[in-house]
Amino acid sequence: MKRQQILLAGAGVFILLTLYFLGQTVPPHKKLVAAADSAAGAPAIKSIGLQDILQASQAKLTPAQSSYVGRLQQSVVRGDVKAQQLNADHLLAGFWKDSVQSGFLLYAYYTGEAAKLENSEKSLTFAAQLFLQSLRDQDNQALKIWMATNAKELFEKALELNPNNDSTKVGLGASYIFGSSADNPTEVMQGIQRILEVAHRDSTNMYAQFMLGLGGIESGQFDRAVERLTTVVRHEPANIEAMLLLAEVQQQKGDKAEAIRWYEAAKKLIGNPEMIRDIDQRIQALR
Repeated sequence: MKRQQILLAGAGVFILLTLYFLGQTVPPHKKLVAAADSAAGAPAIKSIGLQDILQASQAKLTPAQSSYVGRLQQSVVRGDVKAQQLNADHLLAGFWKDSVQSGFLLYAYYTGEAAKLENSEKSLTFAAQLFLQSLRDQDNQALKIWMATNAKELFEKALELNPNNDSTKVGLGASYIFGSSADNPTEVMQGIQRILEVAHRDSTNMYAQFMLGLGGIESGQFDRAVERLTTVVRHEPANIEAMLLLAEVQQQKGDKAEAIRWYEAAKKLIGNPEMIRDIDQRIQALR
């Protein structure tokens, strides 16, 4: 069984859940990837930075929108520079969130910049989670690395304020796992070790158990992944994502009966007809 098969299946689960809970059929950053690729004139981007993302995104703005963004970017002049920059970052984050369909990455970035200036644990972890929650569905390696780098920095700053926050530690570990690249596969294990530190101290931390399950999938330790995800479902019987991931892993392992069992269990908790139809098709293909 190939690791890529499991990862592709996991992406399918994430898209299903995105459809169900958020009502989106295409993650917003997917279109930004295409725009950035097109701007570079190449099928793949080897490295990417903020300026690349700004250039690709601003190319899609109307003249009025472009002028507004430019004014915000140059609005910090003199006096209380920190307060001015904080206000500008909030306004830029709001603009990219609400005005541009492909503006998610810049919304997350400016939310993070504002959080750094506020220097509050709550705002830092919120911004970090924006990056982390989209990392799993990111198939552009350059963007994945950029997003993971931002997530790690924000989680680390939050831990400086509260070193005992286990959720933040798990989030940091997950950023290593999902931000790993083929050039540095040891990052997956680094992330798992960070999360294991929490899980060993508190075996009832289901956020840690869930992320360890995903880490098992990423590292090809599928039996470990099943063990962790089963633990999550045992403690959280309404965790649809854990059930669907269990079904996907069991399907790829060739255990059709177990895959069907988990698909059926998830169906009982889902109220979205489109998602149920997709699951029914998967079940039918297994029989």
